[in-house]
Amino acid sequence: MSDMNNTLEDVHTSGCLGEKAEISGSGKGNVSGFSRPSLIPLHGPLQPPNPQLSRNAVCQGNRKIEEGEEFLLAAPVPSLFPELIPSTVSSLVSDCLLPSTKSAATQVIKVYNEDNTSRAVEVPTDITARDICQLFVLKNHCIDDHSWTLFEHLTHLSIERIIEDHESVMEVLSGWAMDTDSRLYFRKNYAKYEFFNKPLDFFPDHMVSISSETNGMMNHSQLIQTFLNSSTCPEIHGHLHAKEQGRKSWKKFYFVLRRSGLYFSNKGTSKEPRHLQFIAEFSDGDVYTLLSARKMHGAPTDYGFCVKSTKRGSPRDLKLLCADDEQTRTCWVTAMRLFKYGMQLYQNFIQPHQKQKTPMRSISENSLVAMDFSGHKSRVIENPSEALSVAVEEGLSWRRKSCHRLSSHGSPSTSQGPMSNMALHMAQPWFHSKLSRDEAHRLITQQGLIDGVFLLRDSQSNPNTFVLSLCHTQRIKHFQILPVDEEGELFYSLDDGHTRFADLIQLVEFYQLNRGVLPCKLKHHCARITL
Repeated sequence: MSDMNNTLEDVHTSGCLGEKAEISGSGKGNVSGFSRPSLIPLHGPLQPPNPQLSRNAVCQGNRKIEEGEEFLLAAPVPSLFPELIPSTVSSLVSDCLLPSTKSAATQVIKVYNEDNTSRAVEVPTDITARDICQLFVLKNHCIDDHSWTLFEHLTHLSIERIIEDHESVMEVLSGWAMDTDSRLYFRKNYAKYEFFNKPLDFFPDHMVSISSETNGMMNHSQLIQTFLNSSTCPEIHGHLHAKEQGRKSWKKFYFVLRRSGLYFSNKGTSKEPRHLQFIAEFSDGDVYTLLSARKMHGAPTDYGFCVKSTKRGSPRDLKLLCADDEQTRTCWVTAMRLFKYGMQLYQNFIQPHQKQKTPMRSISENSLVAMDFSGHKSRVIENPSEALSVAVEEGLSWRRKSCHRLSSHGSPSTSQGPMSNMALHMAQPWFHSKLSRDEAHRLITQQGLIDGVFLLRDSQSNPNTFVLSLCHTQRIKHFQILPVDEEGELFYSLDDGHTRFADLIQLVEFYQLNRGVLPCKLKHHCARITL
């Protein structure tokens, strides 16, 4: 995709959050129980103060903060040696150390997790969705793999959408009505920018038409460029179910999506202008996913989505649509995002990768050395190969010690027992103990239907066994992990004992490197965190 990279060399990408945000409390309503808020400075350009706005204005649309909650602001630090530091320098130091004391106005918002735990956080009014994701990644010590996403969730309509990384969160909240249950959710979404990596998986040939200037088969880079280039005219077309205005019935039409908007044909599959009727445009609207298409809206399938105007938010103003399968819905929703935001989405995609081109190591990390403590005296390991082998041996030794410590009697015969093997994987982020099949399906769907998204869980139907839930070609499949007893030792296997593993950690590590009997390798694990 070198052509697209060249076109973006001079594009100014947004910086990090130039404010100091405060995590004020949990969603349990017990904010006052915290003695001090956790301050997380995110370095960036400082904004001038705005005396017209209040620092403590509570954001419209959020639930009322319960009585007793306090949001503490950092007090200015006096200079210990005022005679040594000029006033101008002292002012600059104060600005750098305490940017929140001289920053723009702030507001309090509440962010939810999948388990409906929440945190109230005081943020600048110009904060973006990416900034909030970075804030919670730092606060919860998460691995920043650029998949963390902020969602707008409208409970009363049972719809939600991705808030794009560049979007102003306050502008999103300003469109919420006071009497509705609207929320911000923070969770992973591996599919957010996956269409830049594998666009042919998102845009099937039978649904995409390009202008006649493009001849022959296109590679993935050319396909994406047609969407990003305003001079080209890509078109998405196909059949969708649409809910008729003022009725409960749904009817199937042939739809056409162009840069100018969404249309349906009133005469079969004709694309003639006189047969196309305008439905919606995206300059003043957003595309949402229906969370309960059948139950809430009586749709013929569960693969529903809608176009909602930013100016009119009542249920009767929604343009409700429904696809026959997940791949079709994903194609329509992704194309609408690309038509609405265009090159901005690509900038959001490449910005984190540009920052990683020159990774910097901390001083403490550079000072670390490999040590050998096996003898009477410790020694520094200077040979890199020896250091690597020692690290591998330490990992195996830790695993053996864990098995021995957690065994029921500590004897060799029980060191590989069910209890020890269970304890090893319980702390892994990819293991979800008492998750049902439907809950696993919902969690994987929420975190992105791309190849390799997986989780492990207890089997609900067969005690003492486990299930691997894996996404492949936007479908979720479940594989039974069976225990295999051989000469008193317990192993786990996905292929009836042909490939055996001492514990589930070894099993996951193997299939992360090898496809084996699975349709694809394990790539992205579903993770849950508590805010």
